[in-house]
Amino acid sequence: MSRSRQPPLVTGISPNEGIPWTKVTIRGENLGTGPTDLIGLTICGHNCLLTAEWMSASKIVCRVGQAKNDKGDIIVTTKSGGKGTSTVSFKLLKPEKIGILDQSAVWVDEMNYYDMRTDRNKGIPPLSLRPANPLGIEIEKSKFSQKDLEMLFHGMSADFTSENFSAAWYLIENHSNTSFEQLKMAVTNLKRQANKKSEGSLAYVKGGLSTFFEAQDALSAIHQKLEADGTEKVEGSMTQKLENVLNRASNTADTLFQEVLGRKDKADSTRNALNVLQRFKFLFNLPLNIERNIQKGDYDVVINDYEKAKSLFGKTEVQVFKKYYAEVETRIEALRELLLDKLLETPSTLHDQKRYIRYLSDLHAPGDPAWQCIGAQHKWILQLMHNCKEGYVKDLKGSPGLHSPMLDLDNDTRPSVLGHLSQTASLKRGSSFQSGRDDTWRYKTPHRVAFVEKLTKLVLSQLPNFWKLWISYVNGSLFSETAEKSGQIERSKNVRQRQNDFKKMIQEVMHSLVKLTRGALLPLTIRDGEAKQYGGWEVKCELSGQWLAHAVQTVRLTHESLTALEIPNDLLQTIQDLILDLRVRCVMVTLQHTAEEIKRLAEKEDWVVDNEGLTSLPCQFEQCIVRSLQSLKGVLECKPGEASVFQQPKTQEEVCQLSINIMQVFIYCLEQLSTKPDADIDTTHLSVDVSSPDLFGSIHEDFSLTSEQRLLIVLSNCCYLERHTFLNIAEHFEKHNFQGIEKITEVSMASLKELDQRLFENYIELKADPIVGSLEPGIYAGYFDWKDCLPPTGVRNYLKEALVNIIAVHAEVFTISKELVPRVLSKVIEAVSEELSRLMQCVSSFSKNGALQARLEICALRDTVAVYLTPESKSSFKQALEALPQLSSGADKKLLEELLNKFKSSMHLQLTCFQAASSTMMKT
Repeated sequence: MSRSRQPPLVTGISPNEGIPWTKVTIRGENLGTGPTDLIGLTICGHNCLLTAEWMSASKIVCRVGQAKNDKGDIIVTTKSGGKGTSTVSFKLLKPEKIGILDQSAVWVDEMNYYDMRTDRNKGIPPLSLRPANPLGIEIEKSKFSQKDLEMLFHGMSADFTSENFSAAWYLIENHSNTSFEQLKMAVTNLKRQANKKSEGSLAYVKGGLSTFFEAQDALSAIHQKLEADGTEKVEGSMTQKLENVLNRASNTADTLFQEVLGRKDKADSTRNALNVLQRFKFLFNLPLNIERNIQKGDYDVVINDYEKAKSLFGKTEVQVFKKYYAEVETRIEALRELLLDKLLETPSTLHDQKRYIRYLSDLHAPGDPAWQCIGAQHKWILQLMHNCKEGYVKDLKGSPGLHSPMLDLDNDTRPSVLGHLSQTASLKRGSSFQSGRDDTWRYKTPHRVAFVEKLTKLVLSQLPNFWKLWISYVNGSLFSETAEKSGQIERSKNVRQRQNDFKKMIQEVMHSLVKLTRGALLPLTIRDGEAKQYGGWEVKCELSGQWLAHAVQTVRLTHESLTALEIPNDLLQTIQDLILDLRVRCVMVTLQHTAEEIKRLAEKEDWVVDNEGLTSLPCQFEQCIVRSLQSLKGVLECKPGEASVFQQPKTQEEVCQLSINIMQVFIYCLEQLSTKPDADIDTTHLSVDVSSPDLFGSIHEDFSLTSEQRLLIVLSNCCYLERHTFLNIAEHFEKHNFQGIEKITEVSMASLKELDQRLFENYIELKADPIVGSLEPGIYAGYFDWKDCLPPTGVRNYLKEALVNIIAVHAEVFTISKELVPRVLSKVIEAVSEELSRLMQCVSSFSKNGALQARLEICALRDTVAVYLTPESKSSFKQALEALPQLSSGADKKLLEELLNKFKSSMHLQLTCFQAASSTMMKT
């Protein structure tokens, strides 16, 4: 056979899988020139030519037959092209077996039923109730004997139509070798069968819709045929007779079964009533279930049941349903009231508040329960704050002590704001400075400080939940999704309207916190009208700077915690103002207490002098100020957002004045010590530094100090203060950012210099006046006359006595402070030289011997104290010598030199103190 065309090629089939007799569409190329050209068509090896319908050279429609292979090619054979090929394949699925009890839209041959138990086809009675394979998978018989299975499952059966059916027996008998994956597939088949049964007959009607249409078309064709023939209109026709017979049968049946049908209708009515009760038992039992669930606290169950009942019976017109639904509404209204009471009850957690608000939202409670809760929480917080204040005030009035309730600060993790008052390494010059108060005072928290701590703790424990409740109210997270969708627009309007109201609530809480704190710590900063509401402490003693610093730290931590909640800064500005006022007050009180503490330093003076002529008093003074400034370190530091303590000019001026006052108080202490009578000085504790030269002699034997010695000690301390201490204190002030340091230093130095000069003049007056007063009587002792005197033989005794007195002053000053020696001796010598010059100028005339005697004594004094001469004393000596007649002969000059040498030689030991060169700048 000749071929003039290409062989057929199948490139597609739709669908590509199905059960036998599935209609498929084959597409490809060269599938024939016509129906007669198509001579062969096989699918999976089965000849399908009888059902094939040639459509075009690229399309053929046919039905798949019963094939042996599960999957195979589609082969088309034509006269013009011969046997073709296929690029696609078709998968043949096994048909679903239909049991006797299964519904079907088409007729099933009952006599050719497939028996699963014998695994073969056999004829069975049409009325057999044997069901189909329930698992829908291939049966694999086991090797277990029937007797063994009967013994293992005594009294049971593997027949799933039996009442004693055993699933385990059935699986062992039919699926012992079945894989787990196939068993999972069996579970899926069982579920599918159950779903089919639940769908009812409608599903089978839909599945066999084409069959019903075919039946309808057949009946219509018969009816039209009868009408066309006119057969049914003829009297006595077959159709007419059949109609008559059917009518008689119907009447006879009605007569026979009327009573039975009546009882059936009554039974149906009763059954329908019971069905209604059973069907709507949810509504009839709902009131009682609501009460039980409310008692158990299962509000979610109540709300779900109510929503279900509302959707089913909310708009019913049935009176019975209306009556029961009204009972449900009554109990739901009671539940709304109960939940609202629980919501407004205080104290309560944020979780409970959100839960009750969500319940009330789901129950469509009237009003705005969330806002009511916010208002109740606000009032409760304010009430807690005022109750806290009243409790502490009452406790204070009923307690004799000023420091209870007690709080142990040792357990506090924050560093203590109190300075250590024991002896330090820098106080080596004298005894340690100890506080006169008992150290236990540091561990007793005053009522007002304890109240502020309790108040801030209370606010920090309540306000975060209050703020979070508002945030949840704003973003709608308080409400369920259903309530959120239904009331979103209305709630957004409420939020906008109530935003200002909530801001006022927060401001009121902040206002109360600040006012209560001010009433406790800064009572003078609240108005008289608010004193009763926020004050009422009635305490006489003011808090110390250390406790104020502690309070500053407490309020700062409160501000930081509130800032972390993202509360707007404008609402927290009052707390910032409070912190600034507390810091300023703390600085003021600390400086005032420092002044009082320094005032008591005079009582601590031990008069023990070191090598430099100093006592421990200047060092104690500096340490006292350093401790005070150190206690203010945290207060003076500016935290983020805080202003400087010295921002206001008024504060700068007050702090500057207090600092000056501290310095002047200490200067006054020095003045008191210098002028204190001898009887007021306690000398029982005095001792001498072993490193100091013991030049006191008998003075140290009884450890007594004269007023002149105290003057010297104070003068020595003044010098040290001027050169070191005041400058160090100025550096400490500058380190802590104090303002007006130049003014503080200038005023303090001026006061110190004034005291130093006054004390110095007093000492010079005490020491120089006796020496000066003894000159004139000593010169003219024994009726000495400058006009008539013997030739000089040496320096007279009055000058030696004056030198001895000057040496005594030198010894006294040197014992206290070497640095004061040049300053004191230069002033004493100035006074002596001035008096000597005056006396020489008062002499009317000198004899030769008198002039020589006067020149000898003046030169002896001048040469002896030359190292301590000042311009003023040199001028006085010069004037004294100019008042004398000049020496004319060399013999006189030689005699003068010999006598001077003799004087210096004889008093060499006494004059040694005047021979040391001074390296210290002499003060005038």
